[in-house]
Amino acid sequence: MSETKSPLPREVADAYVDELIALDPVTGTFLGVEECSSRLPDLSPAGQEALAELARATLARLDEAERRPGGDSDVERRCARLLRERLTAELAVHEAEEGLRSVGNLGTVAHSVREVFTVTPTRTDEDWARIAERLRAVPAALGGYRESLALGLERKLYASPRPTATFVEQLGEWADTGEGRGWFEDFASAGPDALRAELDEAAREATAAVVELRDWMRDVYAPAIEGAPDTVGRERYARWSRYYNGTDLDLDEAYAYGWSEYHRLLAEMKQEAEKILPGAETPWVALAHLDEHGKHIEGVDEVRDWLQGLMDQAIDALDGTHFELAERVRKVESRIAPPGSAAAPYYTQPSEDFSRPGRTWLPTMGQTRFPVYDLVSTWYHEGVPGHHLQLAQWTHVAEDLSRYQASVGMVSANAEGWALYAERLMDELGFLTDAEQRLGYLDAQMMRAARVIVDIGMHLELEIPADSPFHPGERWTPELAQEFFGAHSSRPADFVESELTRYLTIPGQAIGYKLGERAWLLGRENARKRHGDAFDPKAWHMAALSQGSLGLDDLVDELSRL
Repeated sequence: MSETKSPLPREVADAYVDELIALDPVTGTFLGVEECSSRLPDLSPAGQEALAELARATLARLDEAERRPGGDSDVERRCARLLRERLTAELAVHEAEEGLRSVGNLGTVAHSVREVFTVTPTRTDEDWARIAERLRAVPAALGGYRESLALGLERKLYASPRPTATFVEQLGEWADTGEGRGWFEDFASAGPDALRAELDEAAREATAAVVELRDWMRDVYAPAIEGAPDTVGRERYARWSRYYNGTDLDLDEAYAYGWSEYHRLLAEMKQEAEKILPGAETPWVALAHLDEHGKHIEGVDEVRDWLQGLMDQAIDALDGTHFELAERVRKVESRIAPPGSAAAPYYTQPSEDFSRPGRTWLPTMGQTRFPVYDLVSTWYHEGVPGHHLQLAQWTHVAEDLSRYQASVGMVSANAEGWALYAERLMDELGFLTDAEQRLGYLDAQMMRAARVIVDIGMHLELEIPADSPFHPGERWTPELAQEFFGAHSSRPADFVESELTRYLTIPGQAIGYKLGERAWLLGRENARKRHGDAFDPKAWHMAALSQGSLGLDDLVDELSRL
């Protein structure tokens, strides 16, 4: 009998993806696995433990794979390092029972139950038949989520009250979009007449489950956690920052870096604001002037089309000069986010076969007039050359990496750092010479610096430095954080409130933009020094975008070698 060889790390990683999809069909749908379209995951404590057990078993298999001849090659080593870091971070979160208090305004498993429908195929009657089945699965999924939260209450593991109140409001929007029917009923209304009765009934059942969850959250959960802290403290924050950044950060150093970037950007913003409104007291007075008098787009359909054109133009300008893009990577779609979303724009990457392209999503928050200054660099971030070029390129080269590295192994700070680096790159390349657009870009950079300051500051209750123009010597609170953020952002009050709630919902995630950008810049600088005059930015960018995900621990090292 021939001896069966143990798998190599990339084989272990891809087997993990297969097993993960079986437990989490939402992930499968985002990857484009058709068979997942009719199911939703088990969000109960038992479902969470099943995912954790898969992670533990995979880590055991990885130990063996790394000992196999060839398991320490560069390509296998890089995959193994990512898989071990990600699963270890995920298990740390699970074993701290964070899944029993996952409540907020975005990024929770409850949000994925709705969001997955926006990327589920709808081309054929068979697709819609699967959607009807998935709609019928909504009550069980939300019931499992409620079971997890109830166990959290029993164990005195409380979510933050402020994000909880926002989530209750969101559930109300999902239950009634303003037309006397819920979001799921709106979604199902686009289905074929042949399945009309089945879709309508399943959608009504899904809406009823949303109403039931909302009422329980409002009448039972929210009163039970009243008085609980909104912030998480240093220990929980360190755990979450590892999860989102792929490294054990020096949080006090990161906080100081946020302030140094704040002062640098403020000086630059003042210079740019002078070109727009001479004598403006602050750059945000100049930005408020642009809200009224600057270039803008009227209409929701019109802004969607304008954003599509902006991305198409960026692709045409960058391809062949600063990047080398495969034809299927060149396609990206602009979409309007469904009502009841958080305020920030976002991106969804293509399916594995590119049958569903990458998409950017704009939440309108009820607006119909859209100033251009805060959209241009944002769509360089969300679309091209930001999230789309990186995540679509990962998908394109998945066979050279592993399925895991190109998809579910994504480290948030790697991707968000690249997207913020992409904004800066477009400024370096001369795409932001217009004073309005460049001040908007700097405002977006300032927002990411402010995120580092307030996210770390309020969760760790740090002291505001003596050289700060804002409440020097005081210790951060969520209230001070919202005031600071509002005073240093062009965004409207509802956006600022949504952002602050986001930081309370997913602590440690928002700092990854600036810290990730720092890693990308340092990696590029090291590579440039290494190659000298022979440094080729286009070749470096494509190699960097083709290596898959890495935590910040490893990103600088790998980028420096390219």
